Amino acid sequence: YDSWPEALRASAFHVLSLATTTGYASTDYATWPIFAPVWLMFLGCFVSCAGSTGGGIKMVRMVLLVKQSRRELVRIIHPRVINPVTLGRKVLPTSVMTAVLGFMLIYGATTVGLTMLMLLAGSDIVTAFSAVVATVNNIGPGLGAAGPSSNFGVLTEFQLVVLTFAMML
Repeated sequence: YDSWPEALRASAFHVLSLATTTGYASTDYATWPIFAPVWLMFLGCFVSCAGSTGGGIKMVRMVLLVKQSRRELVRIIHPRVINPVTLGRKVLPTSVMTAVLGFMLIYGATTVGLTMLMLLAGSDIVTAFSAVVATVNNIGPGLGAAGPSSNFGVLTEFQLVVLTFAMML
């Protein structure tokens, strides 16, 4: 882009498009330096808020995962410390953290498993992984053949079934 404000506007538009699950793309962000589209896919995994129609991890789960990780790092150094995970000054029960960690395990297994199915169906790795991330998280376009300058219509019928299943999950 010619100017910093123009680059900020374009990137902010795409982040908000992913966060709100509208799936709009005003430019082909797949042509940006590789960090940017991969960062967009990463943000799309947890940028939606609790209670929204967006899929994926949700921001509150990511906050809890960061707090749990920090807690475990402290416990490695100080094994006897009492350091509960809190949210809004309230101590969360262990069952909540167990549910969040269980969700993450299912989320990761789903993403890996469906990506492997897409690869088995003949998709390239960029298209397979980003299409699965895009559909599981309900964020719109991915990268590769399912990127912002294309659509999911170029995929095979089996691949579309896999991605439809990903959206339902």
